[in-house]
Amino acid sequence: MIPASGSYYLANVRVHQSLTPGLVATFDSDGFALADLSVGEGKIASIAAHGRSKAPADAIDLGGRIVLPCFVDCHTHIDKGHIWPRKPNPDGTFMAALNATGADRTTRWSAEDVARRMDFSLRCAYAHGTKAVRTHLDSVAPQEEISWPVFETIREKWRGRIDVQAACLLGIESVRDQAWFERLAKRVAAAKGVLGVVTYMVPDLEELLDKVFAEAIKHGLDLDFHADETDDVSAISLEKIAEASLWNGFDGNILVGHCCSLARQPDLEVLDTLDKVAKAGLAVVSLPMCNLYLQDRRNNQTTPRWRGVTLLHEMKARGIKVAVASDNTRDPFYAYGDLDMLEVYRMATRILHFDHPVGDWPKAMAATPAEVMRLEGAGTLAAGGSADFIVFKGRSWTELLSRPESDRIVVRKGRAIDRRLPDYAELDELMVE
Repeated sequence: MIPASGSYYLANVRVHQSLTPGLVATFDSDGFALADLSVGEGKIASIAAHGRSKAPADAIDLGGRIVLPCFVDCHTHIDKGHIWPRKPNPDGTFMAALNATGADRTTRWSAEDVARRMDFSLRCAYAHGTKAVRTHLDSVAPQEEISWPVFETIREKWRGRIDVQAACLLGIESVRDQAWFERLAKRVAAAKGVLGVVTYMVPDLEELLDKVFAEAIKHGLDLDFHADETDDVSAISLEKIAEASLWNGFDGNILVGHCCSLARQPDLEVLDTLDKVAKAGLAVVSLPMCNLYLQDRRNNQTTPRWRGVTLLHEMKARGIKVAVASDNTRDPFYAYGDLDMLEVYRMATRILHFDHPVGDWPKAMAATPAEVMRLEGAGTLAAGGSADFIVFKGRSWTELLSRPESDRIVVRKGRAIDRRLPDYAELDELMVE
């Protein structure tokens, strides 16, 4: 339906209020309105309420189908992606995932291996309609010397199709080696990356956080943390990160992922933590699929009794920026997934109750992560912006989120892309011992 060249006019499209800033229209209880959208020279020339102006004779009537901006996936691990066939998780637990991944990284993560799997992952994301990705890169020595140059090459290869950001990933205990950590921070800064660590409740957590913030301030870097990916109620590093941000006077962007233990803590402690998070201006991303997979997994005779996700509703009520993202894909931390943000949002809606009312929850898969990642013009539909959007068959949330929408049309710079997914067989030779 989308022309291969020239300008065109899409009539009777269904857009969401939270993702079309400035649109004056009558929105229904789910936040949808019918609109007309014109495209020219790779940009959205105009977007207005349906019927406000006379449609041209060659207008394409979409019959009320939903059109969303391309997705922004702000927390992934594409350096780990697709190693499951050669290194599965033997029991589905977090510790087994950590051990399996560490063993695979030590023996198999050459530059070629990492590059091929990262490129495969990005091809999947692109076909599903993702415009920007932030990936964490395992950066424990000596892997940082391999993966960061690969990332820089991949970023250039994908420029213009997917904006690829990278954050280093290491346990906070590694920060104790100050000379090494300073070199890593300098390396991340040279690659225009993001400084990231995994926090644990180690005795010197506050001191180590100060060192992380000091390096971020020194090099002008944003921060990205993995925090409290556990059901242990004593895990309160989210609170410690907020406190460290406040006492260090940090003014960059901070994204914190997981924060699972918060949902297990007493209400008064939760409220105190969220007040600090709001004051510090932190953003939080929940990874519903991976956390549902890993958390509360004890043995195959025990049914999990909690969902593993954090308190996004309570955060959003305090003005905290919240997002959802893919996290791991076909590796020991999550055996499934395909970097499809529609699947992520569908699962998030069911697990986290992003409905009744829908409100502005759709921002969590597009506009909010774009803001956190400092991507101007991404995650929204607006006149003058790039014509990057997805046309679905669904005409309501219940239609959109009930089917995979595998026949969606992904439009980039005004043109429908080739949506063929890469074949897993391409990676077979990487899985041979």
